[in-house]
Amino acid sequence: MSAVVAAVSRNEEYSFTKPNRESITLLAGLGVEGDVHAGVTVKHRSRVKADPTQPNLRQVHLIHEELFEEVAGAGFRVRPGDLGENVTTRGIDLLGLPVGTLLRIGDEAVVEVTGLRNPCAQIDGFRHGLLKQVVSRRDDGGLVRKAGIMGVVREGGVVRPGDVIRVELPAEPHRELDRV
Repeated sequence: MSAVVAAVSRNEEYSFTKPNRESITLLAGLGVEGDVHAGVTVKHRSRVKADPTQPNLRQVHLIHEELFEEVAGAGFRVRPGDLGENVTTRGIDLLGLPVGTLLRIGDEAVVEVTGLRNPCAQIDGFRHGLLKQVVSRRDDGGLVRKAGIMGVVREGGVVRPGDVIRVELPAEPHRELDRV
């Protein structure tokens, strides 16, 4: 099975979920056209409060559709866009990618992976108890964050459901994803 885009979402307003769209347009260096989180500098409220001049390493949020199947086993119904992602994927181990991986999406768009989404308490506001499903602990006590990855747009283009995603790994040594 090849990696594909399952759904695309964006929202012009701050809200936890994002409505699905027929397509989204990625803009190099900015993010998703018309999305509240697009921009050169940080747009997430907690990051703006800490330092509004920091670079926006969270221009695009990608999440694997397989997570929705996993949490369904615990009784949670989650659909594309519900967790605020822009691109819902299928058939790719997003969480296993190293920092700097290039995701070539469709014919033109390229997203560089910057790190993991840090799940927050808003997830429990969406579905009480869901946060425990998307954050766990390894045997060594380290956190496992499963709520997707973040990236920056290197090359713009239109992205639609059904588009193929091609993975281009960075040169070794690979750096494991951490929260951004």
